[in-house]
Order: sequence, then structure tokens, then C-alpha cells
Amino acid sequence: MSTSESVPTRMRIAVLLSGGGTTLQNLLDRIAEGSLPVEIALVISSRAGVKGIERAERAGIPTQVMTRKAFGSIDAMSEAIFSECRKIGAELICLAGYLQRLRIPADFVHRVINIHPSLLPAFGGQGMYGHHVHEAVLAFGAKVSGCTVHFTDDEYDHGPIIAQRAVPVLDDDTPETLAARVFEQECQVYPEVIRSFALRRLRIDGRCVRQVPG
Repeated sequence: MSTSESVPTRMRIAVLLSGGGTTLQNLLDRIAEGSLPVEIALVISSRAGVKGIERAERAGIPTQVMTRKAFGSIDAMSEAIFSECRKIGAELICLAGYLQRLRIPADFVHRVINIHPSLLPAFGGQGMYGHHVHEAVLAFGAKVSGCTVHFTDDEYDHGPIIAQRAVPVLDDDTPETLAARVFEQECQVYPEVIRSFALRRLRIDGRCVRQVPG
């Protein structure tokens, strides 16, 4: 991706989630305040009956539930998800607490991003999500944690890193207090990265992603 003088307005995105939708709500709030020039055109959940779907429906966003069990394989589920994203003209797919693995098709390489609650490559991989990450950070005795926004590839928490934010790990931290501190940074950096993508300000060179001044 390279810079362009054409600045899109209200870029259409899809959001994939599996739970409460707090990251989705953060994006909705940024859109409402005018700082994020995107339109969330579709929300897909890997689970039925989650609060994230309720949040999307309250905001008037079309929703779908696509479970792994319904499709039988990662490949079939991924094909269905990306087919729906093509139908609504999504330029970017944002994972927001989405807990299923995906197969990224060629036309969506570097068009799927995720936010992970640690400083990758530390404390990432299969099974490392939510409170499991923060428990692992504390058990290891790490002094710094944070969050990472990265492009998604076919492996868990593996694609090129776009941005990271660090937070201190305090001596009296619990998984809950550390999670809250990390989430504060997630709420800032994820919309910033999405905005940079929308404004064509990300340049990718192998695993290196750089922000290009606007």
C-alpha cells in the first residue's frame, strides 16, 4: 500500500467479534465524534447471543452469526465470511475480540487487522486471548505489557506489526487491573491505525509497516 492524494471518506469496514463488543463500541464512539472516517457496514460474530451483536443492532448495523460448527472447517467458514465482506464493499476487516482462526484470501492480504492485548511477539499464539494473556504476563513477571495492532495472516498473532503501545506492569496488578490499563491504550491506538489505513498512510515493506505523513 502506498500513499495517495485521494483521501477516501467514510471507508466501509466490516468488524468481526466473538463476545461483548467493547472494541466495536469504541469504534462506534469514535465514528460518532467524527474522528474516524469509516462506516461499519457489517458485523459478523462467531457466536450467537453475544452482547457485541446487540451493540451492532442498536447502532443499525447489519449483523450475521457464522460459527465454525456450522461450516465444519476453517476454509469453508473463511470463504463465507470474506464473501459477505465483498458483497458490502468492505475495504478493511477489523477483528475486535474475534477468537476464530481465518484463512486470508489473496484479495484481502493486508486488508485484515487485529488488536492483541500484549506486545507481540510476546504472549501471543493459540489460546492467548483476553484474561489468559494478562494472567500469563503476571505469572511470567514481565515489567511491561501493552497492545499490538497487526495485519492478520493465516497464523495466530503473526502478521506484520503496525503499531504498539506499552503500559507498566505494577507490583500489585491483577489480571483485571492490567487488562483495564491495556484496554485504555487499545481504545486509542486501534482507531488511529484504522484512520491511517483509510487515509492511505501505511506503507508495507515485508514485515515492516511504516506510517507515511499525510
